[in-house]
Amino acid sequence: MIEKRQFYINGAWVDPVSPRDMDVIDPATEEVCAVISIGDRADTDAAVAAAKAAFPSWAATPLEERIALIRKLGEVYKAGRDDMAEAMRAEMGAPIDLARTSQWGTGTWHIDGFLDALEGFEFERAYKDVDRIRLEPIGVCGMITPWNWPMNQVFLKAVPAMAVGCTMVLKPSEIAPLSSILFAEMVDKAGFPAGVFNMVNGDGVGVGSQLSAHPDVDMISFTGSTRAGTAITKAAADSLKRVSLELGGKGANVVFADADEKAVKRGVIHCMNNTGQSCNAPTRMLVERSRYDEAVEQAKAAAEATTVGPTTESGRHIGPVVSELQYNKIQGLIETGIKEGATLLAGGLGRPEGVNKGYYVRPTVFADVTPEMTIYREEIFGPVLAMTPFDSEEQAVEMANDTVYGLTNYIQTEDPAKRLRMARAVRSGMVETNGVGRQLGSPFGGYGQSGNGREGGVWGIEEFCEVKAISGCPWK
Repeated sequence: MIEKRQFYINGAWVDPVSPRDMDVIDPATEEVCAVISIGDRADTDAAVAAAKAAFPSWAATPLEERIALIRKLGEVYKAGRDDMAEAMRAEMGAPIDLARTSQWGTGTWHIDGFLDALEGFEFERAYKDVDRIRLEPIGVCGMITPWNWPMNQVFLKAVPAMAVGCTMVLKPSEIAPLSSILFAEMVDKAGFPAGVFNMVNGDGVGVGSQLSAHPDVDMISFTGSTRAGTAITKAAADSLKRVSLELGGKGANVVFADADEKAVKRGVIHCMNNTGQSCNAPTRMLVERSRYDEAVEQAKAAAEATTVGPTTESGRHIGPVVSELQYNKIQGLIETGIKEGATLLAGGLGRPEGVNKGYYVRPTVFADVTPEMTIYREEIFGPVLAMTPFDSEEQAVEMANDTVYGLTNYIQTEDPAKRLRMARAVRSGMVETNGVGRQLGSPFGGYGQSGNGREGGVWGIEEFCEVKAISGCPWK
């Protein structure tokens, strides 16, 4: 068992002021894998004070020096791959091969994306050859990250903030804090100045709320549930700080009759990836009626071919969901789907056959799901797919947009004109077509209750900047 009870504040590992211990549970075994301390007001205040004190000198540090430190962080991160992967395996249940590739790999991916975006990025530019427009660091940033893709979210927030000259306080998920503790060690090893990066473990009602309302925090960058995003926005309102939100999703995967033969299988695999614990998962599969019966059989076969296994073993299987709370929520929604009349094609209630420990969920597919059903509307955040037929392109657009969310939609058709029409018509911050993923540096973010932020590349850098217009100091 690991004990990680200290916080990283002002360039040093410090003991909590009023320590309150919390167990970290390995979701594959339901056993304690680590003990951490939960911070209190004094810890939050100390971290914010350190970030505030460090801000003037860090903001004035030449960009080239900041970039050099980010490159060094990337080198340290690459060298620590196995330790980082093991931390994520233990804390949130990613199978070890997924932890070593996709989960760990998001960090190097985002560093490369931001470094690419910084090349030629103009922090000061001309406007009509008379005014100067400057992008300046917003200041002290509170960062609250989730458990489902731990390093993905930490890198998407910390690296652009570091690059533009912001200082920060990170509060990782208390459910999966171990990878962020390792990240703090890596920041320290890379040699960032004291106070630039600080980390305090805590829960949402404690450290999370304290950061959101803190008068010396200039911005909150949050990724998590829509419910928590609403609470953070309200807490931040009195100080009028900027709030950047990346929230939930209920993505539609629209499969037309002319979609390629692997479209349905690809959609099921994407839905089940990371055990369905991705806000941009394509969890509603809308299928043109002439292909619907075939798609139902293909989806059933793909779900039944999705294996569930131990997180310590290599392979392409999926692992458990992150916690007992999540497991019970997913079981409740599967039960609701059955009671409301959806056709259960694969999976269902309970653990997979032969599994009697761990928060493992059966890969589940429902057919004949109608828009009034709960599983059509609510984000399940588990390996559960809902299938619904449609009759026309216009109906497909209407159904895809019939949600409070708007993160990612997916379009499958061999007709290029239809593909583009659909991509333009659906209301979401991202649209992926025919299985082609977003490119390096492309912005991540949504509409509506999926949030208001954009992370990654140039857009992610601009998130952490204020815009200043200067007149009377001609550009030329």
